[in-house]
Amino acid sequence: MSGFGNEFASEAVPGTLPLGQNSPQRVAHGLYAEQLSGTAFTAPRGENRRSWLYRIRPAAMHGMFAPYPQPRLHNDFEVGPLSPDQLRWNPLAVSEAPVDFVDGLYTMAGNGSPAAQHGVGVHVYAANRSMAGRYFYDADGELLIVPQHGRLHIATELGVLEVEPQEIAVVPRGVRFRVELPDGAASGYVCENFGALLRLPDLGPIGSNGLANPRDFLTPNAAYEDVEGQFELIAKFQGHLWRADIGHSPLDVVGWHGNYAPYKYDLRRFNTIGSISFDHPDPSIFTVLTSPSDTPGTANLDFVIFPPRWLVAQHTFRPPWFHRNVASEFMGLVHGAYDAKAEGFVPGGASLHNCMSGHGPDAATFEKASAANLSQPDVVGDTMAFMFETRAVLRPTRQALDAAHRQRDYQACWTGLQKHFVAPSR
Repeated sequence: MSGFGNEFASEAVPGTLPLGQNSPQRVAHGLYAEQLSGTAFTAPRGENRRSWLYRIRPAAMHGMFAPYPQPRLHNDFEVGPLSPDQLRWNPLAVSEAPVDFVDGLYTMAGNGSPAAQHGVGVHVYAANRSMAGRYFYDADGELLIVPQHGRLHIATELGVLEVEPQEIAVVPRGVRFRVELPDGAASGYVCENFGALLRLPDLGPIGSNGLANPRDFLTPNAAYEDVEGQFELIAKFQGHLWRADIGHSPLDVVGWHGNYAPYKYDLRRFNTIGSISFDHPDPSIFTVLTSPSDTPGTANLDFVIFPPRWLVAQHTFRPPWFHRNVASEFMGLVHGAYDAKAEGFVPGGASLHNCMSGHGPDAATFEKASAANLSQPDVVGDTMAFMFETRAVLRPTRQALDAAHRQRDYQACWTGLQKHFVAPSR
């Protein structure tokens, strides 16, 4: 179903959805009615998110939760003094042992907390088997999943998302799901949003069209599993994982209606805006989704992409400029090369530039762009980079700082920049 934040209605069995009400005395086909609320009941109508689910068993039916040991996934971001150094990592290696999506999650950095209901957790994943007999939900935040290698089959309570690299999926807070790997292995990135729900950014003077178009966001139709057995329900709650036995598949929603549901988007459909005269517009023109904060114009989270595009600006240094930012930026590369780095930043890798830490093109990129013939356009093709940008400092985890795949010589990419200044003679 097409559209962002729409009020949808879907049933896998005809006659499931009640007419004219949400909670009849007896639901059709012997189902249970259950509301799933993603915002406060009293949130303004334009921001209120909830769906009514008509399911075989209520979500309350499962065993007692006990801690689940997955020490690589958490929200215990590094405490104490934090260096302003720029950081970069190679891709996370896939384990030789069987690892599914949940066990393959690895926390890189974050800020805020689920308890405070603001901030983000930044994770990567590397998995080599499908989730078998287990289901997962995140009570701490909505999950923005960015595949880098391998397709994901994400079966959720409200339907199925088929997602490939250069697409994204968003699974709302609390929605239960299972991830299968059609290609046998998969890796990518996950941003866990503790704050306001992701939405499309306002376009301002851009007008009514451009960037990510609402109709390109796709929400699944209802699809259910009526399966009994010995299964496992994994929950992320207040920064850590918990497990409970469950005697049936929780993906048993036969029909649903509402506007709180998972969705996917193809990043290749993003309508990129850019300069056709001189200088760069700010990178905010590449924003796909945003989570606003309590400060107008300042995001809890911006999801920004750098897709294929033409560069035609005259009298201009065309690659991204040298920059220091009040916000903090975590970058990843899904495909190809990033136009500000000649080497070292590879697909599946990541970098972190925190508040006011200088960053920008490496020496090779600077020299090439400074001597480029601007009478010809540059076509940045065969690429897809992205950025999780947030107003608060991203505190890397101890495991990310100590990781063997961290590039400890990252700063060397700028050491080749030469002094060109020549003072005018008097």
